[in-house]
Amino acid sequence: MAIKGAVLGDILGSQYEFGRPADLDWKNVPLLSIDASFTDDSVMMLAIKKALVTGADLVETMVDIGRHYPDCGYGGTFYRWILGNDHSPYNSWGNGSAMRVAFVGEYFDDYEKMQDVAAKTAAVSHDHPEGIMGAVVTATCIWMAKHGKSKQEIYDYVLSEYPVEEYQYSIGYSLDEMRPRYKWDVSCQGSVPAAMRCFYESSDYESFMRNIYSLPCDSDTFGAIAGGVVEEFYKGFGDVDAEGILKEYLTDELYEILTLQ
Repeated sequence: MAIKGAVLGDILGSQYEFGRPADLDWKNVPLLSIDASFTDDSVMMLAIKKALVTGADLVETMVDIGRHYPDCGYGGTFYRWILGNDHSPYNSWGNGSAMRVAFVGEYFDDYEKMQDVAAKTAAVSHDHPEGIMGAVVTATCIWMAKHGKSKQEIYDYVLSEYPVEEYQYSIGYSLDEMRPRYKWDVSCQGSVPAAMRCFYESSDYESFMRNIYSLPCDSDTFGAIAGGVVEEFYKGFGDVDAEGILKEYLTDELYEILTLQ
């Protein structure tokens, strides 16, 4: 289940979303500390899952579940979208559209349907072309991993969407090249290709998370964006106690949605 990998990535990444030490020993630091928590990334991706599985209205479900967790880390504009009365899209290119789309890549076997629904989950709020593309690319990478595509094929697809000539954090740049110059970035274009590079240079789920820790980035959202790809590609979590972490850190409501069939 890609969504488990994405939620786990959100929880593990939350430790360094803000206040990441400049000298963080990312190769050896414990993978999990007491400062971890789920964030708006998990809340929204689980709301989307519930809407798709139950056939409920997407916006109504996002708003309903989102209001149960008003302090989970929404950005200012999306906070007003959730808590206010106006649920119109607001031309956002933020990475919120990509962080919440994991279940779409897992749920639909039909390629065109998957991409169409991914775009629709973005467009309810993040209807800027970059916001929509971030969601579609993320869901497509998950779909590709689930359907047995190679790491190189996934890399080539992301590179075609985020070429080095146009994007400063293209997947075409290695992590060694990115680390000295990466700056915290909440855009889809500054998050999706870099998060997928963290997957590309990984060997398992733990090494993927450590790649994220190596960058001064929006680390919970990087985990939410590419965590589902990692889980589908490696067919699990290796030595990481994913089930234990998910049960411990999610509320009963969110865990019930996570395991909803």
